[in-house]
Amino acid sequence: MNRINSNIPEILKSYRRVAVVGISDKPHRPSHYVSEYLLQAGFTIYPVNPRYEEVLGLKCYPNLQAIPEPVEIVDIFRRPDTVMPVVEEAIQIGAKVVWMQQGVVNHEAARKALDAGLMVVMDRCLKVEHALHF
Repeated sequence: MNRINSNIPEILKSYRRVAVVGISDKPHRPSHYVSEYLLQAGFTIYPVNPRYEEVLGLKCYPNLQAIPEPVEIVDIFRRPDTVMPVVEEAIQIGAKVVWMQQGVVNHEAARKALDAGLMVVMDRCLKVEHALHF
């Protein structure tokens, strides 16, 4: 598991297309303001939450497979016990990175992603890491 969190600067430099799973339309929620930051930093964001039609002025998708374009990073804002299906879907769509936000730890899901050839970041905030490195 020492490969987890090992490629953060490379990931942030190489990949710009981010699906944000569990995004909220509430500005005070981390998923919302992290996504807003990423948009301002030049990332392409694909909101994913079946509850919404639109978030941050962008079409919101019910799941990863509904996104019509390639996704590189799957940024997960979900409870740890709900991460495995998201990781399985990330593998199916050919994502490059599974990023579990700060507070989201699921070693079984991380292992599954690593075994499928994806890079894994766990228990880290994409916004904070981007601000640290760029």
